[in-house]
Amino acid sequence: MKIQLWSVGKQHESYVEEGIALFTKRIAHYYPVQWNLLPVPKHTGMMSEMDIRKKEGLMILDLLKKDDYLVLLDERGKDMSSEGLAAFLEQRANEGQKNLVFLVGGAFGVSEEVRKRAQYTWSLSKLVFPHQLVRLILTEQLYRACSIIRNEKYHHA
Repeated sequence: MKIQLWSVGKQHESYVEEGIALFTKRIAHYYPVQWNLLPVPKHTGMMSEMDIRKKEGLMILDLLKKDDYLVLLDERGKDMSSEGLAAFLEQRANEGQKNLVFLVGGAFGVSEEVRKRAQYTWSLSKLVFPHQLVRLILTEQLYRACSIIRNEKYHHA
């Protein structure tokens, strides 16, 4: 199973880039992993939030493959513990899932079409975080889940 981490927005800020790189490298010991930073559509200054979401949504849907399992990160999603995330990853792998895509939407969220396409909507927290921190938290939690699956020392319950 390959883990793909998608985020709409600019490159990683320097204050989180090192952590994201570290945890991405660690995840790669368990699963192939790849970041895909999707650019914000051009000329959005004159567009409504809904139009921006639609334009970003079309880009996302165009990039997704039919068999990709899409996990949407959204504060209105379901809560999951670190152990729950480990079980979730294991279940996807056991089902023979080829691509597991974790999506951090744009600044205004995602279109309804993307929301409907997602097989799972996950909330990291009821708090709202900057997208840069969400990327870091996501990679750390995925690494933590991998270490839980292997019963390694990183996670102390």
